[in-house]
Amino acid sequence: MSIFVALLYSVIIDKNRRVAMSDLRTMAEGLGYENARTLVSTGNLVFESREASAAAIEQALETAFADFHGKHVDIIVQAAEDWKRLVAANPFLAEAEDEPDRVGVRVMRDPADGKLLDFLRPYQKDGERVAIIDGHVWVHYQGQPSLSKLAGQLTPRRMGGIGTARNWNTVKRLGEMVD
Repeated sequence: MSIFVALLYSVIIDKNRRVAMSDLRTMAEGLGYENARTLVSTGNLVFESREASAAAIEQALETAFADFHGKHVDIIVQAAEDWKRLVAANPFLAEAEDEPDRVGVRVMRDPADGKLLDFLRPYQKDGERVAIIDGHVWVHYQGQPSLSKLAGQLTPRRMGGIGTARNWNTVKRLGEMVD
């Protein structure tokens, strides 16, 4: 059995309904994944599987999600070893430890291209920093991420790839869950 982390791009089903984490665990267990557990209510799932392919698990979870909720949501899956590498690769670790809500990473399904940094540069304000490490996009915001023009550019349509953002607290806690 291998441990995996799955991240939902969105937990919003419609304007009146969000994904219940208990439904997410039930969905994973229905696919035969074991020891399914969630972290906060933002679509973070850790589980064990005999399946070795993250891509195959992504497909199975996305299909099950669409069948259960009637809506497609992108789901990014990382093996525990890959998640541990992601945690260790934080280029803004000192800042993350001081202000964990101002450092985040957009976990990408396929590696982000280094050219993305040029695209994002005009949106960086007041000392915001961006780094691409192992294809994932790390950001150190100087203020609230929700108020940053940079954050608005980190969408699949603008970036040209599927990914989902998590702040350092969530990244770190998921890392502890896969240890």
